[in-house]
Amino acid sequence: MPRDTVFGSGISFPMRLGPDGRVAVSEGPENIREAVRVILLTEAGERLQLPEFGGGAGRFLFEPNTVGTRRRVQERIEEALSRWEPRIALQDVSVEEDPDDPQAALATVRYQLVANRAAEQVSVRVQLAS
Repeated sequence: MPRDTVFGSGISFPMRLGPDGRVAVSEGPENIREAVRVILLTEAGERLQLPEFGGGAGRFLFEPNTVGTRRRVQERIEEALSRWEPRIALQDVSVEEDPDDPQAALATVRYQLVANRAAEQVSVRVQLAS
C-alpha cells in the first residue's frame, strides 16, 4: 500500500516551492507532523468553510504564564488534536515554561501514528504574557 494512502499527503506547511518549482508536497509521517502544527496554530474562525477548526493557541496571548494557564493550553491541545487528527493516538501533551522567554510556553505533543504505531513528537511555542 502506498505511503500517501496510509498517512495522507498534502501541500507542505509552511507552504514552499519544491526543487521542481512547483508547490512542495509532504507525505507520510512528515505530513502528519505538519497537520498537527497547522491544527495547533490555527485559530477558530480562520477557515471560512470550517470555522470551528483549530487549536486556538493564540487565544492565550494575554494570559499570565502560570501553571493554571499552561494547564488550560494543554487541555485545549488535547481536545483539538482528538477532534481534528484521527491519524494519531495522543500519548502525552506537556506545556512548560519556555526557559528562554518568560512570556511563552513550550507545548510538546507526543503521539503514536495509528497506521504503524511509530512514536512521534511535535513542539510548538505558545506566546503568553508574563
